[in-house]
Amino acid sequence: MMELDSKPVLRSEYPRPQFHRQDWLSLNGEWEFTYDDAANGEDERWYLADASAPFTRTIEVPFTFQSKLSGIDDPAFHDVVWYRRSFEIPEPWQGKRIVLRFGAVDYLAKVWVNGQLVAVHEGGHTPFHADITSALAQGSNTVVLRAEDFSRDITLPRGKQYWLENSASIFYTRTTGIWQSVWLEPVAPVHLSKIKLTPDIDRNEIRVRAFLDGLKDSASGVGELQLQVSVTFEGRPVAEDRLTVRHPEERRTIGLHDFADHGLGRLWSPEHPNLYDIRFRLLRDGEVLDEVSSYFGMRKISIENGKFCLNNRPYFQRLALDQGYFPEGVLTAPSDEALKRDVELAKEMGFNGVRKHQKTEDPRFLYWCDRIGLLLWSEAANAYDYSEEYVRRYTKEWQEIIERDYNHPCIVAWVPLNESWGIPNVQIDKRQQQHGLAMYHLTKSLDDTRPVIYNDGWEHMTTDLVTIHDYESRQEVLENRYATTESAVNAMPANRNIFVGGASYQGQPILVSEFGGIAFKKSDWEGWGYSGAENEEDFLGKLKAVVDPMLTSPVIQGYCYTQLTDVEQEINGLLTYDRQPKAPLEEIRRIMTGR
Repeated sequence: MMELDSKPVLRSEYPRPQFHRQDWLSLNGEWEFTYDDAANGEDERWYLADASAPFTRTIEVPFTFQSKLSGIDDPAFHDVVWYRRSFEIPEPWQGKRIVLRFGAVDYLAKVWVNGQLVAVHEGGHTPFHADITSALAQGSNTVVLRAEDFSRDITLPRGKQYWLENSASIFYTRTTGIWQSVWLEPVAPVHLSKIKLTPDIDRNEIRVRAFLDGLKDSASGVGELQLQVSVTFEGRPVAEDRLTVRHPEERRTIGLHDFADHGLGRLWSPEHPNLYDIRFRLLRDGEVLDEVSSYFGMRKISIENGKFCLNNRPYFQRLALDQGYFPEGVLTAPSDEALKRDVELAKEMGFNGVRKHQKTEDPRFLYWCDRIGLLLWSEAANAYDYSEEYVRRYTKEWQEIIERDYNHPCIVAWVPLNESWGIPNVQIDKRQQQHGLAMYHLTKSLDDTRPVIYNDGWEHMTTDLVTIHDYESRQEVLENRYATTESAVNAMPANRNIFVGGASYQGQPILVSEFGGIAFKKSDWEGWGYSGAENEEDFLGKLKAVVDPMLTSPVIQGYCYTQLTDVEQEINGLLTYDRQPKAPLEEIRRIMTGR
């Protein structure tokens, strides 16, 4: 086996800030790597530690081979790839269960440890894990991963990854294989597996659901299991609770008297991103078996009398469309600081939120939205065409997305579908209409605290928000179109009906969730946009012409401007692809806020 050199790892931060354990070991960094274009590696048992597999390259995980930061930078089609690396279990972890975790692998992953299959996962944007304890050996161990993508299958949930060879139009470089962090964690035989936190600002309380693994296996253990929950705000104790653990799921409601005392001063919002810290300790006879740290924000999303409300007050959303691509990492940010900087830049330009477009973003980005204060519409990577296989694939992955991200206060809307992607004939196809309705109701069944958008852009049926995509560039046309509710819902941007299947407007909040898209070239990238500008003055003038009608409309309750950054050939960002402003940030902010 090739010896891997030790060198600094680019992504070394803890990957799950909403479920943080102190003990962990990053497996990011250099792995052995090879293509398997003939797809015969599994038959030849490349997963065996001593196999004479042709691991002829190295790759920097978690960057995919299509990216520069991977060290390979190959945009060609290679739908089957293999990874391999060795690791040792730290001595203090002996006697613990060892869990191997992957943040995301695109698309179908199989994982072996020391030649033993430990995990199979389908879905390119969600995490998975395996308890690998029984597969471990003393000393050096070997993990092998086979990733299979289906690059040309347009019924695959893929987002903006293009199925043709070269990026074009609104589609970009593909992602195949590991693109989020890989790490190991030690856990006790009985341990916390997940937590679910639901704030209630009207009752001044946080509802807690704690889920445990291994509880049956620990039944013979001596002593009573207890779960201790501690809540603090800025380091000061707020509440503490302790309960006896008897079931794999325990529920508790904790009153926040400190919140009641401070009222609005402790609410979470983009203007005041207040966060409570919460710590869970699982104990038996005073011994700590597991300890997990998390946080939550006391905030409420509701629709009252046709108004979108944050914390019981009408709130105008100023969003930027954010593709989440990076010049050197493609879907993977080069650093945690880069994710943080995107949040900061959005706020500096006057936005109070982003619509993360066709991508389930790295949890670290959501962490910075929570911490710095930026609303987020959570949108999945859609397929481009419909099939029964697409329905199976997508329904599974969407449920995993909601489970992963439920606790983040920044998320204020779920967007299962965009512009009829995956349901291209929804206007007339009853099955596709029912799929959209099924996704809406499935989402509401998993989370009834946030609005759900049926099909962002147009062709809605049952929806909590009426969202419209409109790339009209003439100010007077936009002003007239959004002067009344009737003219807004009867508009047909891109010649698409706002409602289909007999549905009609029922008084929901109306938002223009894509508009603008002004191309202004200020980098070496050649490209296009929905309209164009010749220079900075022209750019700012055209920007103001499309934003002003959104701010002055008596109907519109929010907007989402296209877009935050340039991406490859699409040069309609407010920032270049490498995050350089195309105009002074304060000038952009003045236009986006109207003040």
